[in-house]
Parts: sequence; C-alpha cells; structure tokens
Amino acid sequence: MKIIKVDLPDHSYNVEIQAGLLNCTGQLVSSVWSERKIALVSDSNVAPLYQSKVADALVRVGFTVHNYQFPAGEESKSLEVLANLTRQMAADGFNRDDGVIALGGGVTGDLAGLLAATYMRGISLIQMPTSLLAQVDSSVGGKTAVDLDTTKNIIGAFYQPDLVIIDPETLTTLTKRDLVEGYGEIVKVGALSDGDLWKLIESIETPEDILKYAPELSMHSVQYKANIVMGDEKEGGLRQLLNFGHTIGHAVEALADGDLRHGEAVSIGMVALTRIFEEKGLSQAGLTQKLTDRLEAVGLPTSSSLLDSPAVFDKIKNDKKNRDGHLNLIYLHQIGGPAIKSIPSSTIREFLDAKENV
Repeated sequence: MKIIKVDLPDHSYNVEIQAGLLNCTGQLVSSVWSERKIALVSDSNVAPLYQSKVADALVRVGFTVHNYQFPAGEESKSLEVLANLTRQMAADGFNRDDGVIALGGGVTGDLAGLLAATYMRGISLIQMPTSLLAQVDSSVGGKTAVDLDTTKNIIGAFYQPDLVIIDPETLTTLTKRDLVEGYGEIVKVGALSDGDLWKLIESIETPEDILKYAPELSMHSVQYKANIVMGDEKEGGLRQLLNFGHTIGHAVEALADGDLRHGEAVSIGMVALTRIFEEKGLSQAGLTQKLTDRLEAVGLPTSSSLLDSPAVFDKIKNDKKNRDGHLNLIYLHQIGGPAIKSIPSSTIREFLDAKENV
C-alpha cells in the first residue's frame, strides 16, 4: 500500500492508495476515528455500487451508519442539496463528535466536504473517492464547495479530511468518458511537474492504459498535489499552479451548460492557454502539440467552438480567483516549468486575443 502524508500546521492526514482498500474500510476508519455516528454520503450512481458494502464494514467495527443519497450530477452541487443533507443529519441527531464520509466522485467530495465543514461549525470528514478525477485531484487538499447559478465553487471552505482512502478497483465501474475525464487532471500535473509522471503519461495511448497504470498515476498525482498543499494550504501563492488550464476551462465548462465534464474543460483550457502563450513566445515551441497529443491519445477534447464566444471573456474576467483587479494566468515555459503571469482583469480580453510577443 502506498501512503502519502499530508502534513499541515493544524491538521495532518494520510492518503492511502491500494487496490481492494474498500474491503478494509472498517479497519482503516477505526484507525483514525473512535466509535461514532457516520453520515455516509453518496450520489445515485455510486450508492447502489458501494454504499451498503462500506456501511456494513463500518457497522461491523462498531460505528452507527446513516446512508444518505442525492441525485448524481453537477446540478446537485447546490445550496438546496446541502440544506437537505443538513436537515437529514439534524433529524438523525448528529452532533459535533460524529463524522461524514464522502463516498463518490468529485461532486460528492465537494458537497459532503462542505457539509462536514459547516454542520455545527465543523465535524470530522473522510474522503473515499471512487472516480479518477476525485482520486487524483479533488479528494486531496481540503477544497470543498458548491456552485451558485452558473458560477462554479463560489461557496466553499478549506476543510481537510482525517483520511483519504483510494481504491483503484472502483475505476472499473466507470464509463469510458468518466474514466478519461480524470486523466485531464493527471496530464495537468504531469506537465507541471515533469519527471516520472510525464514519462508515464508519454507511454499511455488508450483508456485501457489508464486503468492499467491507475495506482501509479494516482500516487504521482497525489504526491505532487500534497507537496504543493503543504507549501501553500489556502492558495496564497504556490498552490495557484494547480489552476493551470482552469481559468479558461471553467469558463468553457460554464458555457457548455452540462455538456462538458470538468476534466474535459480543463483539457480544452490547457491547450487553449498554451497555444496563446506559445504564440507570444513565452512557451517553448511545439509545447501545444505535445500537450494535445497526450490528451487526444485517450480521447479528451482539446478545442471547443465555445472559445469563440464573447461570453468566455466575461466568465474569465469574473473568475473567483480575480485578486485586486488582476488574474494570475498559469502557463508553462516547458514541460515541468510552470510560471505565473498577472494580467489586469480589464485587459484580459486584449491579452488573450493578441498574438504579438509581450
């Protein structure tokens, strides 16, 4: 089993990665939590697959488990669903000594994470991600949030779990599209970090390869993110690097109105931004094609007609990462060479439209 420690000033925890870990749920949870009441939160896709199995394992070691379920989909990342889950927990008598386990993909992790962060001003949390996107990205680092209207993750909190349990065997139940979506975040991390992860990425040509190397992909991705988070827990500096591809990606995702998955939008965003910076001479020649090749090898989209919409610039200009009238765009000099360029929000359209060197 691979164990990655996230060691933060106020809260440390392990990320444990190994095939078959869901079978060890009771043992793993009891190693960090005393007996208590647990809200086991899943969506309508994941619950039928794993919720009873996990709940039974927890009950066998002395926990009291309440299974909660919400409709699958990004639209459930809302204040309404958060309020419904809170009402259920209150009705079931949960108190500050109890806990929440997020069993599912990125939506579940974000929603149940915020539920734990806000219920009675914060109760214990464990993340059990079942999608590739959640395993390599959203389950680690403590970001929790819900959406408001078309603005993603605008209401949230930094709230670290007590444990993250990653079982790559859960990936075998994903559709091809759901599996491949998470690979967009892996390519992002590989491009930022270079080294062994990028070498592995260069060998992956099919979705089947993603499944084959899932434990290694998770290990490298989580270790890189853990190192970043330990250096900058609340995105004051270094952690901004993880936003590579997200500024444009979030804008395209919002305009797609559900037709694009998060990882697909990040894939489009990485390529679009890299092409702009390469045209300006700030990124290495050929870098856009290098990224495009690795993403398209497994079927990820790398372009969208939505990029031509004027509304993209409004979304980017109003991005929640806007600070003091500036947006920090994350780009690459080359693979393994990330950099930050601060652009006044008022001129972001001119910058992204311009082709001349700056």
